[in-house]
Amino acid sequence: MLNPENRNKSERRLTAIYGRLSEAEQKTLLDFAEFLATRSEPAETLSLELKAIPRPQEESVVAAMKRLRETYHMLDHSKMLHEASGLMAQHMMQGRPAEEVIDELEKIFRRDFDKFLEAQGKS
Repeated sequence: MLNPENRNKSERRLTAIYGRLSEAEQKTLLDFAEFLATRSEPAETLSLELKAIPRPQEESVVAAMKRLRETYHMLDHSKMLHEASGLMAQHMMQGRPAEEVIDELEKIFRRDFDKFLEAQGKS
């Protein structure tokens, strides 16, 4: 946690960046911030059952992240953050197609779920 002086500087910087973004980019930033804020749900209070949420035909990368977080609610999402944010950056900054990025995200979540089950002795 930041000390109050650094927190104020960070908040001002974030507010300034937010103000320079388009409406769509602001929504993406907020969606990603929400993802970061919820990534540390304790696994022990969650069911091991996957929540079946079908993949829509047209889906944004941010929406896919939300869907996968909800589907694989029992995982520690912070462990996937580096890979997931890298894929998101490839999509947003380099123009990698959303469908490809979402396919990769699904593989990451499934892989980590399989590892989770193995660690729980449930594979």
